Amino acid sequence: QVQLVESGGGLVQAGDSLRLSCAASGRTFSSYVMGWFRQAPGKEREFVAFITRSGARTYYADSVKGRLTISRDNAKNTVYLQMNSLKPEDTAVYYCAAAYREYYSGHYEESDYDYWGQGTQVTVSS
Repeated sequence: QVQLVESGGGLVQAGDSLRLSCAASGRTFSSYVMGWFRQAPGKEREFVAFITRSGARTYYADSVKGRLTISRDNAKNTVYLQMNSLKPEDTAVYYCAAAYREYYSGHYEESDYDYWGQGTQVTVSS
């Protein structure tokens, strides 16, 4: 079992930066692929980014490439999402997720993950 807790959300202006954190319980954090999703008001949850077990490879949605960066520190059981040049359309609840299997096809959908955090709100004003 893995429990995930997100933090670092808040209210910022367009162009500002935020760093989100996701802390995981347990002793086997390095065994999990970690991802970030977001859900805007009135919309379905969408993929943002994921990172492989060792952190050697990262993958992003087209809408966030060049602005958002996912990273992990396995010694601290934590995954991060550095968010730069934020836009109003980035406003959403951001969720982290963990998958105990690593698939060659990637981890782009909700069904690819086994555990979810409760989310942290990010609001970007213009």
